[in-house]
Amino acid sequence: EQAGTKTETYGPNPKGILIVAADGRYAIAAMRAGLPKLASNNRETGTPEENKAIVAGSIAHFGTLSVNAAEKAIILKVDAATFPNWDGTEQMWPFTLVGDELKFTVPAASGGGTAVTVWKRAK
Repeated sequence: EQAGTKTETYGPNPKGILIVAADGRYAIAAMRAGLPKLASNNRETGTPEENKAIVAGSIAHFGTLSVNAAEKAIILKVDAATFPNWDGTEQMWPFTLVGDELKFTVPAASGGGTAVTVWKRAK
């Protein structure tokens, strides 16, 4: 959400995975379904348009995760991210967990504004 306008950064049918290990290590990858294939078939020689679509349509990061129960927030210590501005930062994301659905808010989203993301436990 930016300036009161809601958008679907990763489209109506995003794909992704959130993995949290018992020791608190985590990895997240989220992307828009149908990202463009590179005409060159080489990720180092994508066109400016292809590269822009891929960067704008995906995010991945990993590090350590903890829960601040009092604040009802997830604390992420980001080791590295495809959005390098997050490298080495600590992120505090308010969350709710209802059944198999985890919803968290990213107050300073990588694309600007605020993001709300919903994850469902794999069966």
